[in-house]
Amino acid sequence: MFGVKSERELARFMGIAGGSATEVEYQLLLACDLNYIQDETYRELNQQVNEVKRMLNSFIQKLTANG
Repeated sequence: MFGVKSERELARFMGIAGGSATEVEYQLLLACDLNYIQDETYRELNQQVNEVKRMLNSFIQKLTANG
């Protein structure tokens, strides 16, 4: 799957993706603070990022529970 050799390695990649999602959260906050995006847009996008982070965390837990 995606050139990944093991579930452990996939979990590691998902952890990196979670870190990237956290970076996106910061960038959204900065964009809102600098008035590049409106508050409503920020809230909607931030909610989507949080949902992705929850999905990643759930997937990581399933991967690490198996191994």
